[in-house]
This record gives sequence, C-alpha cells and structure tokens, in this order.
Amino acid sequence: MAVTDEAIEKIKAMIVSGALRPGDRLPKESELAAALGLSRNSLREAVRALSLIRILDVRQGDGTYVTSLDPQLLLEALSFVVDFHRDDTVLEFLAVRRILEPAATAMAAARIGEQQLDALAGELDRFGDAPSVEELVASDLEFHRGIVRASGNSVLCSLVDGLSGPTTRARIWRGLTQRDAVARTLHEHRAILAALRDRDAEAARSWATVHIASVEQWLRSTL
Repeated sequence: MAVTDEAIEKIKAMIVSGALRPGDRLPKESELAAALGLSRNSLREAVRALSLIRILDVRQGDGTYVTSLDPQLLLEALSFVVDFHRDDTVLEFLAVRRILEPAATAMAAARIGEQQLDALAGELDRFGDAPSVEELVASDLEFHRGIVRASGNSVLCSLVDGLSGPTTRARIWRGLTQRDAVARTLHEHRAILAALRDRDAEAARSWATVHIASVEQWLRSTL
C-alpha cells in the first residue's frame, strides 16, 4: 500500500471508530504523525486528499477539522466527478435517473406539504405555456429538485441533483429539435404534480418514469 494511502486509511479508521467525530479538531501534525507511525509528509498528503472529498476541513491558521460529514457535503465529490462525463455517457446518467427519481417522487407523495405543492405549481406557471427552451430546462431542474427534496432523504436528493447536470444539454437539444417537446414536458410536469396532490405514489412514480424515459428514448433515436 502506498504510504499516502496508508495514512488515509489510518485517519479514516479514527473517524469510523469514533476517535475523531464530526467537528473535532485533529491533533497537531507532529503529534498525529507520531501517534499513527507516519511521516509528516505522508500525513500532509493524506489530509490534502481527504479535504478534497470534504472529509476534512483545513482552516489556515486554525488547524484541521473533521467536517460535519453531512451526506450532501460528502456527495459534492460525486458532482465534481460527474462534471467530467463524456457525451457518450449521458444515456447512462439518464438510466440511473430513471431508477432513482421515480422512487424519490413516490416517496414525496406521502410527505410533501401544501406549501411545497403550491411552490411547484408556481414553478410550472412561472414562464406560462410557451417558455423558451432554456427557461423550461431551468424550471425543470427546480421542479424536480423540489420534489426530490420533499422525499425527506438527503442522500437521495444529493445523488439525483448530482446526476441532473450531465443531462441538461441533452434536454436543451431535445427542446430545440423535437416537435412538441416543450408542450409534452409541461404536460408531464402537470401530471406529476396532480399525482402528488392526490397523494398517489404509484401514479407519481409512473409519470416521473415516463418523463425521464421520454428524454432517454429521444436521445437513443438521435445517436
């Protein structure tokens, strides 16, 4: 095992065991290196790596702390990696969204409040019946983000949010080239909202599946 990897594993073990908890400050570099049997250089590299994936927070002049380890914070690393996707993997991202987002939408049906439903309706009405493609896609992102947030599962919310970015360009492309794409999207959004208002989890799940699958099907036909 590389020296830096060994250092990472040792710090990870301290966090997993509870020796270091969220918000704790790490001991001084010299003390921690000695306690773990590491060189200061390998410890420094490990701390740098763990700070990049939001496990540790290096505060200049103050020390190094364990972050909150909140799922949304940790999954920022996923979003960073997702940003490097290639165009030929967009279908794979859509396939994963088709698995996760309908499940989140079904969960939201039982939990979403009236104020949240009204906010979703306001998002749908914001640009009227003839929004530009760019307006529709921006509204689409906020609409689905609001629904997934209402599922009450922060991990699921972060995953879906991170996976939405790579499909944005495909949705804009579809809106510009496919006839009736805007009208169809608005119709599907309203059907999802109606199912949520009725607290019908299976209908909400089905409409969310149809909504994502229609983009996926269109993209397959154009590649």
